[in-house]
Amino acid sequence: MYTREQASRLKQAFWTTFGQYMAVIPSAEGLKTNWINYKTGHKHLFFRMAADKHTASIAIEISHPDLEIQALFFEQFEVFKELLQETLEEEWNWQLHAVNEYDKTISKIWQEIHQVSVFKKEDWPQLITFFKKRILALDEFWSLAKYPFDALK
Repeated sequence: MYTREQASRLKQAFWTTFGQYMAVIPSAEGLKTNWINYKTGHKHLFFRMAADKHTASIAIEISHPDLEIQALFFEQFEVFKELLQETLEEEWNWQLHAVNEYDKTISKIWQEIHQVSVFKKEDWPQLITFFKKRILALDEFWSLAKYPFDALK
């Protein structure tokens, strides 16, 4: 078992390693990108990656405080569902209006893997492969689909 400080340092080391690995890869539009803190251009729309002692996940997270606007964002993603799945080369989970760990209502579209740990360095290659493929696919999707979302700003 790790102390809180040790766990924090290991997580930070993983994300630093991932960031360095991804730093040389340009976005679909040819731009330098901070892959860990991906900017969608929308205040309440995020591409989030997370890893803990049992799972890793990547998600499109919609956190707009107005639940009707949040639903409109979600519906807009549903319009692009076929393009998203083709770009990702897999189906993801979809959930409208879920409550997150901070008691905030969000909507999300996500994929996850189990039986991996950010605390095991031997799992890092699998985690990096999982995140890299999907964040690059999300970026490619977003480069094609982002403009209709501007009306929801």
